[in-house]
Amino acid sequence: MNHKKVLRLMKKYNLLSVIRKKNPYRKIQKATKEHRTCKNILQRQFRWFTPRKKLWTDISYLYYNGTRAYISILKDMITGEIVSHRVSSNLWLWFVLNTIHGIPYVWENETIVHSDQWFHYTHPSYQKLLKKKGMIQSMSRKGNCLDNAPTESFFWHLKDEIDITHCQNLKELEIYIDNYIFYYNNKRPQWNRKKMTPVQYRNHLLQN
Repeated sequence: MNHKKVLRLMKKYNLLSVIRKKNPYRKIQKATKEHRTCKNILQRQFRWFTPRKKLWTDISYLYYNGTRAYISILKDMITGEIVSHRVSSNLWLWFVLNTIHGIPYVWENETIVHSDQWFHYTHPSYQKLLKKKGMIQSMSRKGNCLDNAPTESFFWHLKDEIDITHCQNLKELEIYIDNYIFYYNNKRPQWNRKKMTPVQYRNHLLQN
């Protein structure tokens, strides 16, 4: 159907369409021209025999007590261990930078960190921080949501297995998230990792 006919019908029946707001972060990226995407080094090669060589990073929403918060994680691709995480009430850049600062030093040198093309990961400060730590940045192409499926899987488990809706403030939410991630890493066996917890599986691989 021609777009002119659609417009006539809309006027005739007084129909209005919803206009989606432009992403302000994308606008900043284009205006500054400082943000840079990186090559997809990972290329969905998720298997690796040595832990601490490939990490996923991603951000998700958390809802508690009628309030929205955010969680940023770094997940080891081989062991499934959550290496670092941060919870925030906003999406400021420091939130993601602090997630990188939380990485234990043994994960840093020549480790590949894979992400999508979200504003934080294309920011010069984020990319400089990875280089400073000797880490290699990798990015999914647009529309390749499957590349981050393992991080989404963790977020699903997190939201399904604990109830955070009753948390009264951000500090209480952080405690709940910290406790769950400790449980996830140290006490929750995973079927595809020989029924070991992520920490047990990491130690098992490092010993062999």
